[in-house]
Amino acid sequence: MNIGSHTFDEFVSIVKSFHGHAAPGVLIGGIMVDMALKNLPEGKFFDAVCETTKCLPDAIQLLTPNTIGNGWLKILNFGRYALSLYEKHNGAGVRVFLDPKKLEDWPEIKAWFFKLKPKIEQDSQLLQDQIREAGTRPFTIQGIQLKPEFITKKSRGSIVVCPMCLEAYPINDGAICRACQGEDPYVEHEVY
Repeated sequence: MNIGSHTFDEFVSIVKSFHGHAAPGVLIGGIMVDMALKNLPEGKFFDAVCETTKCLPDAIQLLTPNTIGNGWLKILNFGRYALSLYEKHNGAGVRVFLDPKKLEDWPEIKAWFFKLKPKIEQDSQLLQDQIREAGTRPFTIQGIQLKPEFITKKSRGSIVVCPMCLEAYPINDGAICRACQGEDPYVEHEVY
C-alpha cells in the first residue's frame, strides 16, 4: 500500500519525524489525502479544508503543498474527521471522511476513533496493522462544491500600528488590534 509516493512504512517514518510519533490520526489522514488527490483532475491548483484541528492537518501538510502558513489550508473546527481538496478558482472538488458505519471490521481503529479505550491501553502495533490492512475501505468520498463566499480570498487590508500596544496589525481588524480588543490569550507580558 502506498500513500502518495511513499510506501506505508516510509510514511510511518515521515510521520514520526514530523509529528513526534506514528500518530494513527496522521496515518489515517495520509490515506485520506491520497484518496482525495487521486480523485482530482491532473494539473489543477487546489486548496484544502480540514474539518478538525487534530492530526489531520499534519497529513495534508505532509502530502500536499497546502499549509496553514501559505493560506492554502483552512481548518474548520467542526470536530469531524474529514478533509476536502478543491479547485481553488471554481470550488469543485472532493471530500473524504472516516465513516463510522465502516469501522466494524477494524475494532482497534474503531476503539481509537471513538476513544473506547484509554490511549495507554491501545495496542499501537495492532492499530497500525489495521490501518494498513483497511486501506481505503473505512472512508467515504464525496464530490463537493464550495460556496462562492468561501472561495473568495479576503484581503487583510493595510498594516498599521495599534495605538495601544504599538504592534503592527491589519487595519481590517478595527481601530485597535484584536489582542487589545480582548482576544489576547496572555495574563501578563514581560519584556526581556
